[in-house]
Amino acid sequence: MSPRSMERRVFALLCILSAHLCINAQDNGNNGIVVSGSIQSDILIPQEDEKIGTEKYKEWGLTNTYAEVGAMSKYVDAGIRIEYLSHPLPGFEKDFKGWGVATSYAKLHRKDLEVTIGNFYEQFGSGFILRTYEERSLGIDNSLLGARFVIKPFAGVTIKALTGFQRRYWEYNDALVSGGDIEVSLDQWLKPLQNNGTYLTLGASFVNKHEDDEDIFVDATHKLNLPNYVNAFDIRAQLQHGGWNVLAEYAQKSQDPSFDNGYIYRNGHVAMLSTSYSKKGMSLLLQAKRSDNMSFRSSRSMNGTSSFINHLPAFTTDHTYALAALYPYATQPDGEWAYQAEIGYNFKKRTLLGGKYGTNVKLNFSHIHSIDKSVKSNSGMGSDGYSSAFWKWGDAIYYQDLNVQLEKKLSSSFKLNLMYMNQFYNKTIVEGEGGTIHSNIFIAEGKYKFNNKMTLRGEAQYLTTKEDDGDWMFGLLELSVLPYWMFTISDEYNCGETKTHYYSGFATFNKGAHRIQLGYGRTRAGFNCSGGVCRMVPASKGVTASYNYNF
Repeated sequence: MSPRSMERRVFALLCILSAHLCINAQDNGNNGIVVSGSIQSDILIPQEDEKIGTEKYKEWGLTNTYAEVGAMSKYVDAGIRIEYLSHPLPGFEKDFKGWGVATSYAKLHRKDLEVTIGNFYEQFGSGFILRTYEERSLGIDNSLLGARFVIKPFAGVTIKALTGFQRRYWEYNDALVSGGDIEVSLDQWLKPLQNNGTYLTLGASFVNKHEDDEDIFVDATHKLNLPNYVNAFDIRAQLQHGGWNVLAEYAQKSQDPSFDNGYIYRNGHVAMLSTSYSKKGMSLLLQAKRSDNMSFRSSRSMNGTSSFINHLPAFTTDHTYALAALYPYATQPDGEWAYQAEIGYNFKKRTLLGGKYGTNVKLNFSHIHSIDKSVKSNSGMGSDGYSSAFWKWGDAIYYQDLNVQLEKKLSSSFKLNLMYMNQFYNKTIVEGEGGTIHSNIFIAEGKYKFNNKMTLRGEAQYLTTKEDDGDWMFGLLELSVLPYWMFTISDEYNCGETKTHYYSGFATFNKGAHRIQLGYGRTRAGFNCSGGVCRMVPASKGVTASYNYNF
C-alpha cells in the first residue's frame, strides 16, 4: 500500500471514528466530549539588511501558523492539526511551503488496550532505533501515518506494535516502517525487589524498514544491489535503587547503504551506559556512548535533518545562554565516542561556603571524539567501508565543553548566577568547514525583585576566541511586571571581525490562555539545535509578532 492510499483510508476511518465519538457523547452524558486545542502563530515583517546578509523577500509578511484541536471521551479520542506556511519564516522556504491538514488521528482506549489510527509519535527506549517527534523550532515533524497498538496483558508488562509511513514536510516517504517493543518491570513480579525499594525494567525493541530499490550507480555500468529490508533491534536494562539510576542499552542495525554513509554495506551499532545519583543537596551524572554508522532514515537518499527514524542523544548540555549556545554540537550519526559527567552540590545555609541563603554549584564536562576507522583497500560505494576497534579512538576531537555554574542568593531580593565555560568546537565536522574553535565564555546573570509584582533580570556575557569571527559580547535586560507584562532588550555584538550588532527588543503580554509578543531586531545566521539535532537558520531582520492560545 502506498503512503497516499493509506492516507485516504486513514482519513475515511477517522471520519467514522469521529462520528462514533459524537454519538458516544450524545448517548451518555457522563461520557461527554472534552475539547482542547491550541493556536500558535509566529510572524515576521522582513527588512533587508546587507550588513548581516538577509535574503530578499517579495512578501510583506512571513508566518508559520499552527492550529490544533482534540476531543477526548471515555473510550475514543480524536485530533487534527492544521498548518499554514504558504509564506514561511526564513529557513523554512524550501520544503515547508504550503498549507492544509498536517496530522490527524483517532485513538480507541480501554483499561489495558490502546489503538491509534492516523498520525502518531512513538519512542522505543532511548530512541536509538525509533523516535518520532515534533520540534517546530527545528522544522521537524517525523510522525508516522498508520496504526499503533499498545497492550498491557499483565501487571508490569507493556507491549507495543506499529506500522506506518513517515511524514516528510507535506509528503510521506515511500518506505514502510514497522516495529514492536516490550518492557517488563520485574519489580512488579518479584516481592524481594519491591520490599527492598528496587525497580528493575528490561526492554527489547525491533524495527523494520521496507524500501523499494532505486538506481544508485557505482560507475557508468555498475548499479548497487540495495537491500529492501533493513532491520534494527534494541535491548536495555534500567535499575533504580534509592538515589541510584543505572541504564544500559545496546542497539544494532543491519546493512543500510545510504547517502549518509556513502552507500557502504556495514552494520550499525550503538552502546550506552548512563549512571546517575541524586539525594537532597547533591546530584551526579556519568554517561558514555559509542555509535557507529547509525544513521537510520525512511529514505536512504535524503540528507539534512529530515527522515530520521531514530535519534542519538548528543550527551552535551543544551545551553540557554546566548553565547554558550553560539557553537552548539550536532550528533554525528556516522560514528562518535561521547562522554558526559556532571556533579551538582548545594552548600547548606549558614555554613562557610553556603552563607546565609545557601550556594549551589554545578560542574559539567562533555567530550565527543571520533571513533577509530581502519579504511580497507576497497572502501568505496558497495564495500564494507571500514573496520573499527570498539575501544579505540580516532584522531579528531569533535566537541568538548567544561563549564562550572554557581547560583547564589545574596539577599532576600537579589540572586546571582555565574558561569565559566571552556569549549572546543570542530566546525569543520559539524558544519562542513571552519576549522576548530577554542573559546572561553564568561557569564553573569542577576535577578532583583523590587516587590511581589516587579522583577528585573540582567545578563552580561563575553566569549573570547582567536578563531572564526573572534570575540563576542552579549547584554540583556528583562523587566517582568506581574501579572501581565514582560519587556526585554538585548544586543549580541561581534567585537572581533565583523563589528556587527544583533539587537532586539520585545514586549510580551500574558493573560489567561493568551500570550502576545511584539518585537523588532536582527537575528544572526547560525545553527539552532535541540538535543543534538540542528538546523541552519539564515540571518533576518524586521518586526516580529507571536500569538499563542491554549484552550
